[in-house]
Amino acid sequence: MKVTVVGAGNVGATCADVIAHKELANELVLVDIKENFSEGKALDIWQTSPINMYDTRIKGSTNDYSKTANSEVVVITSGLPRKPGMSRDDLISTNAGIVKSVTENIIRYSPNAKIIVVSNPLDVMTYCAYLTSKVDSKRVFGMAGILDTARYKAFLAEALDCSPKDIQAVLMGGHGDTMVPLPRYTTVGGIPVTELIAKDKLDAIIDRTKKGGGEIVNLLGTSAWYAPGAAAAQMVESIVRDQKRIFPVCAWLQGEYGMKDVYLGVPVKLGKNGIEQIIELKLNEEEKALLNSSAKAVKEVMAVLDNMNSAAVSK
Repeated sequence: MKVTVVGAGNVGATCADVIAHKELANELVLVDIKENFSEGKALDIWQTSPINMYDTRIKGSTNDYSKTANSEVVVITSGLPRKPGMSRDDLISTNAGIVKSVTENIIRYSPNAKIIVVSNPLDVMTYCAYLTSKVDSKRVFGMAGILDTARYKAFLAEALDCSPKDIQAVLMGGHGDTMVPLPRYTTVGGIPVTELIAKDKLDAIIDRTKKGGGEIVNLLGTSAWYAPGAAAAQMVESIVRDQKRIFPVCAWLQGEYGMKDVYLGVPVKLGKNGIEQIIELKLNEEEKALLNSSAKAVKEVMAVLDNMNSAAVSK
C-alpha cells in the first residue's frame, strides 16, 4: 500500500505524520517543489518511528513524481495562502495552476489513485483537480466537512463540558462562511443537542464554526495545520482500510439535493473505491434554503475558474 502527500508545508507534513503513525501505508511519499524540503521533513518524521513504534517508510521527493508511482491515495495540499492585496481571482488563478500541474503528474504515474484535495479555495480547487484528472468524480473529492465538523464538535464539547468522542454531527455546503451546520442532526451520546444547550449558545457556536479558519489565522498569523492535516489523514484511513465511514466530503453533485455540476460538502460513504455513496438527507425548508445559498456561492467561484480556462483556450 502506497500513499502520497503533495506539499510538505505545515498541513502536508502533519497529514504525513498522522498517516505514518497510524501505519496506513507501507510506503509514504512526501513531495514538494522546494529543493530538499520534503526530503528533510520525511527524514525527520521517519526518525520518530523508533519512538512512536511504526513501520511505515516515508520518503521525500523534490518534484519527482516518478517516486509516487502506483499510489493508492494522493493528498494534495499544495498552494499559496492568500496574501495582503491579493484578490480572490488572483488566488484562484495561482492555486489552480499549481493544482492542475500536480494533478497531471499524479494521473501520469498513478492513474487509479483516489485524490483528496485540501488546497484552498477548497471547493474550486477540487473542481480544478476533477477537470484536470478526467477520471470518475467518485475518485476526486475535497477535505472540508471533516475539518468543519471537528471544529463544531470541539466547540460543543467545551460548551457542554463533555467528551468530543460522544458528539455526532453533520455539516454541509461550501467550505467557508456559507457552510451549513445542521443542529437537527447533532447529538451528544444519542441525545439531541437542542435538549442540552440553549438556542442562543448553539447559534453562537455555529457562527464560530463558520469563522473557525479565520479565528486561527487571527491568532497565529497563518492558517491552521494540525486539524486539517489530521482530517485529511482520517479520509485516507477510511479509504485504505475500506472502513466505509460516513463523512461530510466535498463531492461532485449530479442531481443529488436537486443540484447539478457543483462540488459541495455532503455526507458520503468513503471506502476503497473513494466515494461509494452520496447520502441524501431529508432537509427541511430552512436547511434547503441555506444549502442552496451555499451552492450558489460555490458556483460563483467555480465560474471564475471556468472563465479563466475559457480565456486560456481562446488565446
